[in-house]
Amino acid sequence: MKLTIKEEEIMTIFWEHGEMFIRDILKYIPEPKPSYNTVATQVKFLEDKGFLTRKPIANTFLYVPAISEEEYGGHTIGNAVKQYYNNSYASVVSQFVEEEKMDLDELKALIAEIEKRRK
Repeated sequence: MKLTIKEEEIMTIFWEHGEMFIRDILKYIPEPKPSYNTVATQVKFLEDKGFLTRKPIANTFLYVPAISEEEYGGHTIGNAVKQYYNNSYASVVSQFVEEEKMDLDELKALIAEIEKRRK
């Protein structure tokens, strides 16, 4: 699932600070701050999408990240590779090398790391 810009902003707060109440999220959002209700709506969307779970505490809810930032990042990268590179990670690396965003030493280190993990 893809996050909107606002949803990703809220999830980044969760990934950096862990579980929290909606009022806690507002502390980390820069000015101009949205209303409590706006944040609550975004949190509900994130819960509906499976990014957050909630625990009832007294008359409110504690929200907990259900997906790590690494999981989301991997999924997002996977979708980009599928959509723009015909599902070929080799094509992605090749483009990085061609555009000089990755040098030969970095590529060799990547290959060595892959070989190390396979042993």
